[in-house]
Amino acid sequence: MIWWIKARRVLPVLLPGTAAFTLIVAVAHDRAIELPGMLSAGGNRVFLMQIMPLVITSVLAHCLAQRLVEAEAVAARNLRRLDALLVVACVLTATLAGLVVGAVSGSDEATAVGRNTVFLTGLMLLADAVYAKAATVAPVGWVFAIMFLGYADYHRPWPWALTLHPPGNVPALALCLLVFLGGLVAQARVRRSV
Repeated sequence: MIWWIKARRVLPVLLPGTAAFTLIVAVAHDRAIELPGMLSAGGNRVFLMQIMPLVITSVLAHCLAQRLVEAEAVAARNLRRLDALLVVACVLTATLAGLVVGAVSGSDEATAVGRNTVFLTGLMLLADAVYAKAATVAPVGWVFAIMFLGYADYHRPWPWALTLHPPGNVPALALCLLVFLGGLVAQARVRRSV
C-alpha cells in the first residue's frame, strides 16, 4: 500500500493540488470575465470556477499515469480498485469544498464546481481509456469549447454545455454523474500495459 501511495504521487502531487483547488474556490468563487462568443452576438461570461476543475483533472491524470512496473506486475492487491477509490475520494473532496463554499457564500458557481469536476473527471477517465495521452487534454478541450461555443445567446447555455447550467439543473447533473460512472467503469476495465 505504501508503494502504491508513493507511486501514484498522492502526497507530493494530489494533496497539494486538491488543497490549491479548495483555496482558490474559497477565495475566488465569483470572479468572472467576458469573452467573445463564437456562435452568439453577445459576450460569454466565464467564471473562474468553470476552469478550476482542470486542477483536479490534471493532478488526477498525472497521478494515475505514474506506475511502478515491477511492483504492479506482481501486486496482490487490486490496483484498479485502489485507483478508483483515489478518484472518488478526490472528486468527493472537491465537490464537498464547492458545496461548503457555495453554502457559506451563496455562490451558485462555487456550488456547481463540484458537479463540473465530476463531469470533467469522468471525461478525463473516458479519454484515458481510449488513448492515455488524451487524458489531460480532453477536459481542457471541453472547457475551451464551452467558453467560446457554449452559449446560444447571452447567458443562455446550449443543452450540450452541461458545465454551464445552474447547479439545480437535474438533467445536467444526471448526465454529469453518468459520464463520471462511465469513466470509472472504463478505468476499471482498461488493460494497462505494465
